[in-house]
Formats: sequence, C-alpha cells, structure tokens
Amino acid sequence: MQLEDVIKKLIRFINTRIEALSITVTSGGMDNMEKYQYIIGQINALEATRQELSNLREYKEQNEK
Repeated sequence: MQLEDVIKKLIRFINTRIEALSITVTSGGMDNMEKYQYIIGQINALEATRQELSNLREYKEQNEK
C-alpha cells in the first residue's frame, strides 16, 4: 500500500470519528462537564492530526513535481 493511500484512509477514519464525536456533543449526550471536555479534547486532537496528515500529503505532492 502506498503512503498516499494510507494517509487518505487515516484522514477518512479521522473525519468519521470527528463527525461521530460532534454528533454526541450536539445531541446532548453529555451527562457532565468532564465528559464534554474530554470529547472536545478528542475532537481538537483529531483535527490537529488531520491537518498534519493533509500537510504531509501536500508536501509529498509538491516534491513530486
């Protein structure tokens, strides 16, 4: 499997996970503030990871030109 394929699959997984966590937050599935903060922290970490993967993919594409 090529690196680009792995990155695409990871980004797809991250997007799905972020969406699921966002639905949990917006649908009122939080019983307390600690769970809310934990899920928001997960979303932030996943978004940062997604951005780094996108940057890596762009860097690879630019170097191939």
